[in-house]
Amino acid sequence: MSGREKPRTGDADLDALHAEEVFSDTDTRIAVAGHPIHAMLVAFPIALTVCTFGADLFYWWTGDPFWARVALWAIGAGFLMGLLAGLTGTVELLLVPGIRSRPPSWTHFVIAMSLLSMLGANFGLRLGGYEAAVLPFGILLSALCVGFTGLTGWHGGKLVFDYRLGTGGTAS
Repeated sequence: MSGREKPRTGDADLDALHAEEVFSDTDTRIAVAGHPIHAMLVAFPIALTVCTFGADLFYWWTGDPFWARVALWAIGAGFLMGLLAGLTGTVELLLVPGIRSRPPSWTHFVIAMSLLSMLGANFGLRLGGYEAAVLPFGILLSALCVGFTGLTGWHGGKLVFDYRLGTGGTAS
């Protein structure tokens, strides 16, 4: 069968990627009044990761230990909220066939889990002494986390806006 031919009726049972009902099943399973919880939670680790980098920059600029303490609290809260967002996103990925069957969903998952690992490492680094942890490794790790936040956010946005995953709309 060439790439342009539609599968015969029996072929859909053999190859789930060609079964239309699999692709069209993209509604969220974890929601409050139809609003996906994963989409609501990801705003917190995104904002807190950027705030951590900002606080690190302010500490580097001013030397005021207040900013190192702010960065410790921001990265800790960002990591914990990231765990919650990651848990809800993972459950969505595993429960919804239309999400699970698309390779870009797995790309987003891998990048997001890498980011979550870096957030945890950044938080752990600061627990031993938040002022000493900022320069040079804390600020570098914060910058890397901001970069990965943009990358995973871009991939997550593509899943929502291009494929309409988890929105209750029709997938393309």
